[in-house]
Amino acid sequence: MMAPDHIIDVSEADFEYQVIAYSQKAPVVVDFWAEWCIPCRTLGPLLELLAREAQGAFRLAKMNVDQNQNLAMRYNIRSIPAVKAFRDGHVVSEFVGLQPEPRVREFIRAIAPSQSDLDLEKALSLYRLEKYAEAEESFRRVLRDKPTSPVAQLGLVKSLLMQGQPAEAALILHGFPASQEYSIAVGLLPVADAMLHLGAGNNFDENPLEAAYARAIKLARRGNLPAALDGLLDILREDKRYRGVEVRQVFLGLLELLGEESPITRQYRQELASVLF
Repeated sequence: MMAPDHIIDVSEADFEYQVIAYSQKAPVVVDFWAEWCIPCRTLGPLLELLAREAQGAFRLAKMNVDQNQNLAMRYNIRSIPAVKAFRDGHVVSEFVGLQPEPRVREFIRAIAPSQSDLDLEKALSLYRLEKYAEAEESFRRVLRDKPTSPVAQLGLVKSLLMQGQPAEAALILHGFPASQEYSIAVGLLPVADAMLHLGAGNNFDENPLEAAYARAIKLARRGNLPAALDGLLDILREDKRYRGVEVRQVFLGLLELLGEESPITRQYRQELASVLF
């Protein structure tokens, strides 16, 4: 099978054209390797796989250092495998030695993001701009391409909760995959469950604190997080152990929905600490 034109072998004769000039229009990743290099036999096929997956988002140029020693010296190649990424004629990123696949994928993603990566960044930006319906659609678009993406799943959960739609959010959270985002997902589960059971109707209890709790969750479901947080603080001031740790967990979950970028998140964290301690 012929290699696609974004996976090529280069030499000193065509390096300027195939790498330096080409990098003006798309990133070029140069794999410096040799026949005798055992780690190169693992890294090389991985880079080719990623280049095929990227479908032209970057060019992979393979350089045999034994046959092109002047270029190896020019780029200070002292150990192989060595990988350098070029953009606009200059080295913009590099690594040396065999790296685990996630690290290599991260390297490639940084210099040549896929459409899914761009969609994810757009979705995260829309969420920060409080455009939750648009963010939801963007997260769903990412998940159509990458259904197991924990970042996109978490973003979709947050977008749904901010629109008062806890049913699907709770379903996703109960089956959330093990990942760096897992602890955040666990922290949002009390919010989803509370919205499902307390925020849908006018089920106020004779207990004043229970009624206040139901009102706070209903406010959260309507997207009025500051009012909901104020209500939860009032409950904790009355009884910091009310419903065990549930009220505190919901409070912290709402802060997660606000995000650390929100100017009021730190203020509410401080108020919670003053109430509890």
